[in-house]
Amino acid sequence: MNLPIYSKQGKKTTKKAELNDDVFACDVNEHVVWLDVKAIQANKRQGTHASKGRSYVSGGGRKPFKQIGTGRERQATIRAPHHVGGGRVFGPSPRDYTQKVNKKVKVLARKSALSDKTKNQLLYVIEDFDYKEPRTKDMLDLVAAMELGSKKVLIVTSDYAPNLYKSATNVYNVEVKQDVTFSTYDLLKANVVVIQEGALKKISEVLA
Repeated sequence: MNLPIYSKQGKKTTKKAELNDDVFACDVNEHVVWLDVKAIQANKRQGTHASKGRSYVSGGGRKPFKQIGTGRERQATIRAPHHVGGGRVFGPSPRDYTQKVNKKVKVLARKSALSDKTKNQLLYVIEDFDYKEPRTKDMLDLVAAMELGSKKVLIVTSDYAPNLYKSATNVYNVEVKQDVTFSTYDLLKANVVVIQEGALKKISEVLA
């Protein structure tokens, strides 16, 4: 499969980029994509939620009422759950939400997401570049030239490009990732994916 290569000004050139069919034209496995995204979202949770049970609430050291004769007998502590200010029954407690996904599943999920973008013509190839200095206007001009202004864009760079990254920081709908550091969730979150020409080889080596 071949795709046209865009210049860093966002103009389509006559050059073509050859894509690896094993990565960009494989069968889309939606279940595997769901497994990977579910794990990614779960691993973001801190799990620090907590509430105090009756053993953690201060006070209530003595018996609040007499055992008999008051109509309120047999109350052991005012910090029981049915009293105001008492502990909570079956409340949340800190826990680890981490989910593990096999390496092959992660690879297949990213290949499926890339293939889906390619199939729907939502993947673009751009020449390798990095700005000489960080400029938000340069990034806005690039997005406008490629007619992607209203879409969420994921740019995959071939190498560490600090000026390119900083140029996209203030553009709310553009995200920059280096090489294969993008996740399946990053691919699905973006409406279109723009990959630098030099990154195609690295992606093929890792995912093929």
